[in-house]
Amino acid sequence: MSQQSESSHTAQDYIASQLSLEADAREALPYQFDTCTKPLGPLRQSVYACLTCTPPPASPHQQFTPAGVCYSCSISCHGEHTLVEIFTKRDFVCDCGTTRLSTSCAPCNLRLNAATGSKGGVTGEEARDGNKYNHNFQGKFCGCGEEYDPEKEKGTMFQCLGLGHVEDGGCGEDWWHPECLMGLPRGSQEVKQEPKKESNGALETVQEEAEDGADLPVTDGATQTIPGDDAPPGFPHEDDFDHLICYKCANAFPWIKQYAGTEGFLRPLSSDGSAAQTNGEAQEATQTTSEPDNKKRKAEEDPEESQESNKRAKVDDDSTPVEPAEVVSNGNPPKDKHESLPPAPAGSVSIFVKEDFREHLCRCPGCFPRLAKHAQLLEEEDTYEPPVSESDHDENGSVAGRSVNSGSLLDRGEAALSSMDRVRAIEGVMAYNMVRDKVKAFLQPFAESGQAVGAEDIKAYFAKLRGDDQAINEAAVGAENGGAVQGDGRKEQDGY
Repeated sequence: MSQQSESSHTAQDYIASQLSLEADAREALPYQFDTCTKPLGPLRQSVYACLTCTPPPASPHQQFTPAGVCYSCSISCHGEHTLVEIFTKRDFVCDCGTTRLSTSCAPCNLRLNAATGSKGGVTGEEARDGNKYNHNFQGKFCGCGEEYDPEKEKGTMFQCLGLGHVEDGGCGEDWWHPECLMGLPRGSQEVKQEPKKESNGALETVQEEAEDGADLPVTDGATQTIPGDDAPPGFPHEDDFDHLICYKCANAFPWIKQYAGTEGFLRPLSSDGSAAQTNGEAQEATQTTSEPDNKKRKAEEDPEESQESNKRAKVDDDSTPVEPAEVVSNGNPPKDKHESLPPAPAGSVSIFVKEDFREHLCRCPGCFPRLAKHAQLLEEEDTYEPPVSESDHDENGSVAGRSVNSGSLLDRGEAALSSMDRVRAIEGVMAYNMVRDKVKAFLQPFAESGQAVGAEDIKAYFAKLRGDDQAINEAAVGAENGGAVQGDGRKEQDGY
């Protein structure tokens, strides 16, 4: 067998490489991208910002018109541009081909052009007024305004449920670093906490970190939950909550703060780095501290009354249990949920909610109108996903239904043929079959012998098919020189 050059492959190697590349592409881009979502209207969907068409302003005073495009347009219309994945945004309509993008930008290639009656070349369509934008569309995220670089970003970021838009004082479904929610500098979670010195002069025992999320004992007999390695101490473990309401959105709609620490909600997290405590918890702690002394004094002053009270308690224990609703209401109608909520915590806090938090929101006639302004509080939202790209072939070996832009070259060619005029399609198939048979005959000896197929071999063969004698000679000279010499002095293999 002849020695193989770095650019040479056997026929089997080439086919295997092509199949592997297509499998990787399907994994990275699992959905079909031949349909723009704009005709579907407002959706909760994956959105991308094109920094090529809408570059971020050099200064806050510079005019800037943000825009976002759907998944399909990010590939089919802006595939060669610089894109930022913003992930999901609710109630959003694709801006591709609209007035939010200049006419010099790439047009929408997926929608029907009203002027020409054909698909593609769409520009200047009216953009939807109801779309909401924040600094994510400039490639910036979190309250710190950091530019997101997936290659450098460390740790986990959390998306806010987004009660408020930017104009409301909210964040607009922004993504947050844990330390930024706590008012800590970026990267502070990497700093180890020094042992604390107790009042008696002895050093407090340093607790060893357990596995992610494990409960570690502390000196007072309680337990503390250690968050993941990428979150600062005091931040809730990501398995303990389902959604986040950042302090910006909580401040924009402060009534939500009353639910902090109640059923379905975790304790609030202060944005200044301190441990937040609800006013109700502070009041309860005060009462718990004072109750033992009060009971003791009452027992000393009137021992007979205390004994009689104990007797009544025993009699009640032996009686038929009373329904909880009757005990709470004392014959009166049950109170609305909001009437039993503790006072809202003071200061600026973020709120973490559990999966079932919606079941514990008050929906009385007074509370429901403010809930109705936030559909995400009433029910879980559905996120639109394009149809999944299917495999190249079905179980019968025939080409499966794939979109023109999402299949292999063979699939895309056959899909294009299916939309052609019948005569042109037949001519195309005949030409394809002729080339296919010739290429198959050319590769067959290489496949059987395992001999390497060099780039120069393929170039010379196709030049011969075209009857291009000059190209054949050039290919021969190029092969002798080891490849075509580029203008900058680099040697690169030419070929098909």
